[in-house]
Amino acid sequence: MSEKKFLVMISDVKPIKIIVIMEKSIVNNDNKFSVKGFGASGNLINGKTLKEMDLVRDKPKSDEVLIEVLYCGVCHSDIHQVNNDWKNTRYPCVPGHEVIGKIIEAGSEVSDFNKDQIVGVGCMIDSCQSCESCKNGEEQHCLGEHGATMTYNGYFNDPESDYNTFGGYSSHIVVNKEFLLTIDDKLELSSAAPILCAGVTTYSPLKQAGIKEGSKVAVVGIGGLGHMAVQIAKAMGADVTAITTKEEKREDATKLGAHQIIISEDKKDMEAHELAFDFILITIPTAFDVNLYVPLLAVKGSLVTVGLLGEYEKPLDNMEVAKFNRSVGGSLIGGIKKTQEVLDFCAKHGISPEVEMIKIEDINDAFDKIKNEEVRFRYVIDMAK
Repeated sequence: MSEKKFLVMISDVKPIKIIVIMEKSIVNNDNKFSVKGFGASGNLINGKTLKEMDLVRDKPKSDEVLIEVLYCGVCHSDIHQVNNDWKNTRYPCVPGHEVIGKIIEAGSEVSDFNKDQIVGVGCMIDSCQSCESCKNGEEQHCLGEHGATMTYNGYFNDPESDYNTFGGYSSHIVVNKEFLLTIDDKLELSSAAPILCAGVTTYSPLKQAGIKEGSKVAVVGIGGLGHMAVQIAKAMGADVTAITTKEEKREDATKLGAHQIIISEDKKDMEAHELAFDFILITIPTAFDVNLYVPLLAVKGSLVTVGLLGEYEKPLDNMEVAKFNRSVGGSLIGGIKKTQEVLDFCAKHGISPEVEMIKIEDINDAFDKIKNEEVRFRYVIDMAK
C-alpha cells in the first residue's frame, strides 16, 4: 500500500504522528500489512482476556476492499467464541461481526462500491460462491470445501484447518466485494451495526416462517436478539408477545412494540397461553429447557431457537411436538441477500437497535456486564474513541 493511499485514513492526524502510525500499521513486504486489534490469545494464563495486539492481514486482492472500522457491535457469540464454549475457537481470537466502516482501498474488480463509501460487514467475509447454497443467497450454509469464511475464527465448516480470520475489534478489515452491504441514509451509523447479526439472525426465521399481518408470534428473551425480533415481527404485522424472566423488562418490551408480556416463571400465565402462538422465536443464548415453551405453540405451530449453538438443558419431549403436529428447529444468521434485506427493512420501518456506546478499551468490562445481564440490549464499540 502506498503512503499516499494510507493518508486517506489519517489525514486528520498531525504529520509527526503519521510516521509512527504507518510504522505500526504496515509490514514491509508486498502482500501483508499489520493493524491494531483487541483479541484473546488463548494462553493458559489470562488467555481469555482481550488485550491490544498487532494483527497481520493480507492486502486486498483484486475482488476485495480494505475497510477502516468505524463501529462494531458486541454480540453474545463473541463471548462464547473467546471462551471456546463451542470447542471450535482458533486463537488468537479477535471478535466482531457487526461492522460499519469506510472503504479506503478497493481492488480493480470492485465496481459496485467506491472508495470512502460507508458499508456494512456481517458474519461472513467470503464463501465458495459456487455451490447450490451460495447461488441461492444462503452463504451461511456454504457447501464448499471449507464452508463460509467467517468474519472471525476462519472457516466455519473445516475444523481441521488452522486458517484464522480476525474481526471488527480492529482498526481495519479486508472483505470480498460480494459480502459488502450498503447502509441506507435513514439508518444511524452508530446504532446500525447490530442489524448485521442480531437483525438478520431474527429476521431470517421470521421471514421464512411467513410472518404477516395477524400472525401470533412470541419472542422469548428480550436482550440483544430479542429486542430486534420484537420490533421486526411487529413491523411485519404480527401480534407480538414478549416472554421474559424479568418483570423489569415489561416496560421496555412494551415500548419496543410487544402487545403483551408473559413472565415465564409465572406458571399460571404460561398455562393460560398454551396453544396460543403460530410461531415462537427463542433468543436465549445459553442452555435452557425448551419443553417449557413447546406447549405454547398452536396446532402446526413452529418454534425456532437462535443464539444457542449447543444442547438444550433437557432433552426435547417429542410427545408435545407430535400430538399437535408442531415443529421445533434452529436457525443460523442469514445470507448476504437476507442481510441487505433486513438493513433495508429496518430503514423503511424506522427500526433501530437500542445500544450503549463504549470504547474498545472497555471491552472486557462490557463482556462481564453482558454475562451478568447488565447491558440494556446491545453494546457498540466506537472505534474512533
